[in-house]
Amino acid sequence: MIVEHLSLVDFRNYATAELALHRGPNVLVGRNGQGKTNLAEAIVFLATLGSHRVSSDAPMVRDGQDHAIIRARLSHGERKVLIEVQLNRQGSNKARINGSPSKTSELPRYAHVVLFAPEDLQIVRGDPSARRRFADQLLIQRTPRMAAVIADYDRVLKQRTALLKSARARGIRGDALSTLDVWDDKLVSLGSEIIAARQRLAADLQQPMTDAYAAIAGADHRPELEWALSVRGGDPEEGDDIAAGAASDRENIAELFRSALTAKRTQELERGLTLTGPHRDDLLLRVRGLPVKGYASHGESWSVALSLRLASAELLRSESPAGDPVLILDDVFAELDADRRQRLAGLTAEYEQVVVTAAVEEDIPEALHRHVVRITAGTISDERQPDGEERG
Repeated sequence: MIVEHLSLVDFRNYATAELALHRGPNVLVGRNGQGKTNLAEAIVFLATLGSHRVSSDAPMVRDGQDHAIIRARLSHGERKVLIEVQLNRQGSNKARINGSPSKTSELPRYAHVVLFAPEDLQIVRGDPSARRRFADQLLIQRTPRMAAVIADYDRVLKQRTALLKSARARGIRGDALSTLDVWDDKLVSLGSEIIAARQRLAADLQQPMTDAYAAIAGADHRPELEWALSVRGGDPEEGDDIAAGAASDRENIAELFRSALTAKRTQELERGLTLTGPHRDDLLLRVRGLPVKGYASHGESWSVALSLRLASAELLRSESPAGDPVLILDDVFAELDADRRQRLAGLTAEYEQVVVTAAVEEDIPEALHRHVVRITAGTISDERQPDGEERG
């Protein structure tokens, strides 16, 4: 897949913006705070329906405006697709595909993107929410219908938690809150599907991650990933030590889920919180048999983060009839030592399209230093190729 052209209206610091991108490497150069990452963020949103920087859409709308528009012309071989999303400060977002109204959940069917960013270090070193977000955004790209499942689960979770808080305020205890059973059924149904999909994803990422880690680090440290599930009785969100591993099929997961809800009902009513479900799970990452968080060096942590992204790209590449995902390397090279820079550049240079952002042009390895665009205070200026040839 290729992003041929990106248009923005009232997105972040851009009142309007037009960016032409080419097959192969594209380099966006500009000092920090000029808007490079905003362009990357817009492309990523079309593929994942979320931002890698903020958890809500409102911050992406330019100050003083009610909505922002992201529009992109994509090339899937000989096929061209125009996709558009309107981000609203209030109310639901709206989407169009080839000019016709569509569900926003349809956008990831057309846009496949893998982002590498400094924030990726939080996937391995941060709290469980960062790892859940990583997994769910990849799930949505891999299986676009999961966007609706995850959204429905979040809505049911919010309503169930509101009921628990109301019951706590009224002093309701034990089994007196019979209306909770209805929400339990919905939570179990949607949550079991998410848990099962996440577990399949972890299993399918294992070998590509192992290969990518060895290529980046130049060593085999036996990277591993698997889910710690709150339906097993503990709470990974609160640091409980739960044995990881698969929970078998979706029916088995549903049974575990329902049993955990029953066991924790009194505690949930006391705290006014839903304490079991995929929103409390954690993706455990290990190297050399030890948890990455707390044990891995800075270099090992970066190698794990990069290998997760490369494994994601390889998985999408192997499964998608649309070709390679677009790779976006957002200010990553400034964070890496010279050896990892060269290794990462070599591993990504052969993808159909790569977009690299950098504050210092010299940080970009030669393998990726091609089509150069300069960003200055929200102004985009196209330049000659580094070899002096003009682009057509």
